[in-house]
Amino acid sequence: MTPHVDGLFVYPVKGMTPQPLDRVRLTPGRGVPHDRTLALARPDGEYVPGMRHGVSKRHYYVLVAEERLAGLTTHLDTATGVFTVDVRGHRVLTADLGTAGGLADLRAFYARVLDLPPGVEPVVARDEGRRFTDTAHASDEAMEHVSVVNLASVRDLAERTGTEVDPLRFRANVHLEGLEPWAEFDLVGREFSLGDVRVRGTKVTVRCAATEVRPGTGRRDLPVPQLLARTYGHEVVGCYVQVLSAGEVAVGAPVG
Repeated sequence: MTPHVDGLFVYPVKGMTPQPLDRVRLTPGRGVPHDRTLALARPDGEYVPGMRHGVSKRHYYVLVAEERLAGLTTHLDTATGVFTVDVRGHRVLTADLGTAGGLADLRAFYARVLDLPPGVEPVVARDEGRRFTDTAHASDEAMEHVSVVNLASVRDLAERTGTEVDPLRFRANVHLEGLEPWAEFDLVGREFSLGDVRVRGTKVTVRCAATEVRPGTGRRDLPVPQLLARTYGHEVVGCYVQVLSAGEVAVGAPVG
């Protein structure tokens, strides 16, 4: 099978539902447009609105600790700023995040979802030019890296452990098909193309407890990091890449 892009995803809100893309235009040194540009921060954490450096994901409400977030289907219309939440097909929140009222509704809704004490609400993190990626705490350059998952590695993990492993557990921007299992190790330090775009592999992705959560359910049901460590002696699936040239990446685009 010829290596190609099998899927593209953007995560406008950190820790929440992926939104599939047919294609995306990338620019040098920048991540996927709108990816993780909003997050819900812990009010007692290190995040401060307007700060110009990244902090660890533990200072945000994410799947590492709040698996219940995966039970909500969210969507952010990046053109209008309207954010919606559905539960089992029923709309439970519509909030215009361009308004004070919409932001207040968002905070109040997630305070209930997260069972926060009375009077305590999450802090809406949204700062011009910032992304709340897991790599943001390392550097501003790393903040813009694009996450990639190798579907052959996911299948190999499933086959060798006798489990079902949904690739969406790994919350990557780009799904690659047609590579050898664990080819992500070889991509680090190498330049290659995603469609029209040249990229360079920067580091493999060591997986955390967020991958234990089954997408769409809010249930923690598979100890992915432990399975990786026991089976392979590492906890890696996928890698990060830095965008080197401008261009378009589409589902089905060649990788080489």
